[in-house]
Amino acid sequence: MTRDEPDRVRAPRQEPAPARQQAPAQPYPAHPTQAVVLAGGQGSRLRPYTDDRPKPMVEIPGTGTPIIGHQLAWLAAEGVTDAVVSCGHLAEVLQEWLERAELPLRVRTVVEREPLGRGGGLRFAAASLPRPQEPWYATNGDIWTRFSLREMAEFHAERDATATLALARPRIPWGAVETDEFGHVLDFIESPLSPYHINAGVYVFSAAFTGLLPERGDHERTTFPRLARERLLAGFPLPQGAYWRAIDTAKDLEEAARELTGER
Repeated sequence: MTRDEPDRVRAPRQEPAPARQQAPAQPYPAHPTQAVVLAGGQGSRLRPYTDDRPKPMVEIPGTGTPIIGHQLAWLAAEGVTDAVVSCGHLAEVLQEWLERAELPLRVRTVVEREPLGRGGGLRFAAASLPRPQEPWYATNGDIWTRFSLREMAEFHAERDATATLALARPRIPWGAVETDEFGHVLDFIESPLSPYHINAGVYVFSAAFTGLLPERGDHERTTFPRLARERLLAGFPLPQGAYWRAIDTAKDLEEAARELTGER
């Protein structure tokens, strides 16, 4: 008889360790770091303030700083490092101020030599953004506002939108009368909030949006309706308590100054 060989003990089979999953590299920063400011308007309703300067160069009384100065400070505080300012009417006045001012971010100016329309002007300015493959903010040059652009950018990304516009509910400049179903007057309300949202003139755009803009014309009549039909246009309601005002008239200037004084 041959002596039985001892049983060989096999080590348990080792399953190969799963490859470590790495989060895909994000192709761009979580929040845009570049912006376009549309600052070429004539501001005819703000005369005589705009007789010798473009509308964004009008100062908010009591601040010593033009509207665009406040805008650039706001953009920088929200993480923007580069801005393209699109000039038109009296462009040299704005360019000279930008050259002298101590700015919190890098600024480049472009001049629209002929009217391209709002969409064409936006496309023209966006061509000078330093990082065309990344998303960007845009704002009208006559907007006086403060809210979190970072929150708006997150809202935009969560909805996978191509474009997102801020929505404001301005106050109606007239008093409103409240009645019941029988026509009895119940109350008088001074300058109530509008029941409707309006375009607040502040945007977040994906990189692909630039190519959808018209060479000439108004993107709000062409590009925006198309994106809305495709459910690629989002609307970000300004948070409750956020300050927003369009500076269109001398009265707007006075009220902005008064509201700023109240904040101080």
